[in-house]
Formats: sequence, C-alpha cells, structure tokens
Amino acid sequence: MKNERQRFAQLLRACSKNLILDQGFQVHSAALKMGYRSDTMINNDLIDMYGKCGRGEMARKVFDQMLQRNVVSWTSLMCGYLNLGDAKSSLLLLSRMGRSMVKPNEFTFSTNFKACGFIGVVKNGMQIHGWCCKTGFEWFHVVGNSMIDMYSKCGRIESAAKVFDEMPERSLITWNAMIAGYAVRHTGDKSLVLFKEMQMHGKLPDEFTYTSTLKACAGIGELRAGKQIHGFLISTGFHLSQQTIVAGSLIDLYAKYGCLFEAQRVFDLVERKSVISWTTIVVGYAQDGNLSKAMESYAALRKSNIPVDGFVLSSVMAVFADFALLEQGKQMHGYMKKVPFGLDISVSNSVMDMYLKCGLIEDADKVFNEMPKRNVISWTVMITGYGKHGFGKEAINIFENMQLENLAPDEVTYLALLTSCSHSGLVDESKKYFSRLCNDPTIKANVEHYACMVDLLGRLGRLKEARDLIKSMPVEPNTGIWQTLLSACKVHGDLEMGSEVGEYLLKMDGVSAVNYVMISSIYANAGFWKESEHVRKSVKASGLKKVGGQSWVEIDKTIHFFYNGDERHPLTPRIHEKLKEVEKKLKEEVHYAYEVRFSLHDVEEESREESLRFHSEKLAIGLVLVRDDRVAKDDKRLIRIFKNLRVCGDCHEFIKGLSKISKKVFLVRDANRFHKFENGACSCRDYW
Repeated sequence: MKNERQRFAQLLRACSKNLILDQGFQVHSAALKMGYRSDTMINNDLIDMYGKCGRGEMARKVFDQMLQRNVVSWTSLMCGYLNLGDAKSSLLLLSRMGRSMVKPNEFTFSTNFKACGFIGVVKNGMQIHGWCCKTGFEWFHVVGNSMIDMYSKCGRIESAAKVFDEMPERSLITWNAMIAGYAVRHTGDKSLVLFKEMQMHGKLPDEFTYTSTLKACAGIGELRAGKQIHGFLISTGFHLSQQTIVAGSLIDLYAKYGCLFEAQRVFDLVERKSVISWTTIVVGYAQDGNLSKAMESYAALRKSNIPVDGFVLSSVMAVFADFALLEQGKQMHGYMKKVPFGLDISVSNSVMDMYLKCGLIEDADKVFNEMPKRNVISWTVMITGYGKHGFGKEAINIFENMQLENLAPDEVTYLALLTSCSHSGLVDESKKYFSRLCNDPTIKANVEHYACMVDLLGRLGRLKEARDLIKSMPVEPNTGIWQTLLSACKVHGDLEMGSEVGEYLLKMDGVSAVNYVMISSIYANAGFWKESEHVRKSVKASGLKKVGGQSWVEIDKTIHFFYNGDERHPLTPRIHEKLKEVEKKLKEEVHYAYEVRFSLHDVEEESREESLRFHSEKLAIGLVLVRDDRVAKDDKRLIRIFKNLRVCGDCHEFIKGLSKISKKVFLVRDANRFHKFENGACSCRDYW
C-alpha cells in the first residue's frame, strides 16, 4: 500500500515536471479509485501538477475538496495562480491562509513576494516583509532573494539594496537578483560594480549574471564594458552558441549602439535562435538605416518557421511605420489577421500607427473602430496621428471621447494632445488642457509638456512669455525646451533673445551641432555674417556633425533614399534636368524665387541655388516626376514623400508651387508633422 501511494506521487511529480496533463488526469482518476481522495500528499501533488499544466480551476477544485490542508497545500495553489499570471489570487489566498491555523513557510513568503513584484504593488510587499520579520523568515535565503526582486520590480531599488546589504550570507542568486535590479532601474553602473565585487567574493558568474550585466551595459551606453564581457566569455570557453539568453543580451547591446556587424556575428553563432533575437536584428538594421538588411532578416525569420508573437509583430510593424513602407505594412496587416497574436491590442495599435505614419487616416480609423478592446495607448496613437496631420480639433474630440469611455489619460496622452493643439495653433484649447494637466493629482507635468506651450507661444511670436514660462516652471529645463525657444527666435528674427538663449544652450550642451547651426542661422538672417561665420568655424573646429537630411519615396514597391546633394542614383542627371525644368516653370507661372537664406551665405548666388535645388526632398520628388514622364499617370494622384528632418522653408514654397502647376497632390511627412500640398496651398497653413 505504501509503495503504491509513493508510486502515484512519483507519477504526478513526473507529469508536473514534464507538463503531461493527459497522463496526469489518468493518474488522478486511478488515485481516486484506489481510495486516495483524502490523502494530503497525493492532493498536494495534484494541485502542483494542475497548476503547472495551466489548469488553475482543477487545482482549486482539489484544494477546496481537501479535508485537511498543510502549508504545502496552500503554497502549491499560490504557485499555480502565479504560474497562470494571477498574482492577485495568490495574495488573496495568502490573506486567507493568515486567518487559518496553518503557518506559512519560506516558500509561501517567497511565492507572494514574486506576486507583489508581478503586479508592482509595493504596499503589499512591505506588509509581507513585516510578517517575515515577526516570524523570523527574513533571514532565509529564498525569502531575502525574493524580497530584493520584489522591491526592484516595484521601483524601490534603495529598499532592495538595504535587504541585500543586511543579508548575512549571499548566494549567487542573491548577487544576481541585485545586479538584475540595478540593471532594470537604469542604474547599470551599480550593476557593473556588483559584477566585479561578487567575483572578488569568490562567486563565479552564471548565464543570469551575464545576461543582467550586459543589459546594464546596454542601459547606460557602456559598449566598451560589454565588449570586455564578450571577450571574457570567449576566453573562458563560454558556449554562446548554446546560451540563447546571454547571446540575446549581447545582440541587443551591439544592435542598440549600431554595431550590427558584431551583432550579426553573435546571432550567426547561436544554434537555437529566439524570436526576440530575430526581432532585435531586424529592428537594429532598420534603426541603423540599412532597410534592405532589415527586410532580408525579416524574410529569413518568416522562413525559419519560428512562431511569432505580438511583440515581434508590433516591432516589425514599427519599422514599416517609421520608414512609411505602406505596401509592406499592408501585407503584414493581412498576415496578422491569420495568426493567433494578430488581435492583440499592442498589435492593433502598431497597425494604426503604421497607417497614420503613412498618411492613411481612414485606414487607421477603420482599425481603431473594429478593435474589440482599446487601451490608453490606442487612443493616444490616434490623437498623435490626427495632430501630426494638423487636425487639432479632431484630436481634441478623440481625447474627450476617450474620457467618455472611462479611460483616464496618462502623461503621454496629454503630450500628444498638447502637441496636436500646438500644430494647429489652438491657443485657448492648449491653455485649457495644460491647466487641466497641472491640476490633475494623478499626473505630474514634465518638461515635454511645458515645451509644447513654449512651442505654441513661440510660433505666435510671444517670445518673452515663452521665456518667462521656462524660467518659472517647477521642473528643470532641458536642452530640448531651450532649442524650441531658439527655433522660435530664428523664425521671428529676434537676435537679442536668440543670443541670450544660445548662450544658455551652449553652456548646457556644447557638443550638439544643432545648437551651433541654429545660432549661426540667427546671426546670418540678421546680417551679422562675421558672427555667423565664427559660430560655424567653432563647429568645424570641434569636429561636430549635423544630422544629414534624408528623404525617401516608394515607387513600384521599391524604396529610393536621397541625401542632400546626393548623386548616387542612376537617374541623377535626369533628376537634375527635371528639377531645373520645373524651377523655370515655377518662376514663370507662380513667381517662385529661391529662399537663399536657407542656404549657406558664403557661396556665390548661383551655387546657393544649386545647393537648395538638391535638397533631399526635391531629389525624391524629381525622381517621381522623371518616372511619371515614362508612364501615363493620373495627375491628381497622391505622391508621398518622407523626410527625417523638418522640411525647410524653400522646399515648402517649392512644393506648394509645384502642386499648383502640376495638378498633383503631395503628402510630405517630415520629423514634426504631415504637409498636404494641393493646388498651391499646404494643409499646415504655413504654420509648422
């Protein structure tokens, strides 16, 4: 009889370990027939087996029918709930256990610290911590390690460090928990210190140590330290090819900092590639501007037959959105409808974002309206999209409808709304919602929210009011908000304030070429050529480089990229010829004249015109016009052009005039917003 009981227990534990639910059912049925319905050990093994196999309701049923329960019974059900992602039920069960005669053990506490970390509720974790102190369990390794993890995940890294410092003995798991905690909370420098310290204490790092430390390197930009760890792994014979998680952290580090050659080498080493590593490679190439390699890697992922999840779909769709790859985005949308994760909220949000960034508001609306469930991000994506198209009042309507759905806006939603109001020049509305934000006790206005108000006031020429707002705001101003004001000084030709703001900026950030370029332009526009030249020479002497203008256009499912002055395209002579032809017509028919203030002042007039003619967006448009000469095209068709920076004033006037004489409609997405050019006018009403 005893051997039979033991055999049932061993079979259930095997089913639990290997997640064999069908056989577990059979063992359960056999145990009932053999009279073990009230056996505590068998029931505990059944609870554990059902919990690990994802059948929480069966685990609860066994638990509820038990005549006697011990600490293992309660803890096994808590673990089952946590395994199913139901941390709240685990905590409720702990509360109920506290009222019973059964006392918790170290594994009960450890499980529920994990539950607190899972839902991010530090208050409950602190209560359990107090309970541990009263019962003496705080010094158990498994409890202390779980406390460190809980406090870290709840954002209380100081409390985690206090527990770590007070632990009389630290296992490798203890060190790993603290290193991981610092890495997650963006204090990776402390992770690196602990990484060295643990080795001095005789602890050898394992795959979890390396993973967290590499994550810390990625978080604080310590590429050099990451490379040293990589070298150490190689020298110690660490099998990266078989350690998917460590390799994935290395790939992420290299990809994040543009070292795609190194990222690809590590990726190629891995025998069983994870879907996350595939996604990191795809996104890494895209962010590095190598779209062809990104698409090649994505195609290889599809062929690998590795099942994709919502994270992958959203990440790849984000690439299509950023590069405005409409055809690929549509194909991906069609694919999403056929896979299990295609209906995830995060996936639908990424589809909406793609359509909005490609200029298709109606398609985004359709996805939004068909979503069975929406979250705050869904509404925020729509507000942002409408705002970038210049539909500020429509963005406000979406914001108000969101609140009618009993969804509270967060700080990102408010930022999207204020940006939308700013793009549309809605002064009263901006003030109204900014005031509402400042009076909302659940959200704290940050520097980006104030920057929206500065941008709005700056556009209206109320520069002094904008400056006073920066100086009076309760948060520390950053370079971005001063750059916003400096840009307004440039637009309105305020040399005095521009010089003042420029001094602030150069003291705060003397390594950004953007600051020098804007200051130089303000001097040049005011006719102070020597001062302008002095600033420009400072940039050259410092070796600083401004981000180059890049534009692209999709023609017959092929993406064509252009930089300013780019001559790499095989049709460059035809493009130049076409642009000269168009400029001649513009001068004759709409009196277009080059805005030479957007070019360098120290070159001849003819050369200035040449430099403006070959701005990247004009080259992209020139290619479209050359291609249209070869085939019959509908004059009224929409031509989409995309640029990584703001469109300059000269190109804005050029495209306005072109839309009038060609009868074509141009939709240009720059770094800030959309411009729809039609019949000689722009949707931004020259307000951008």
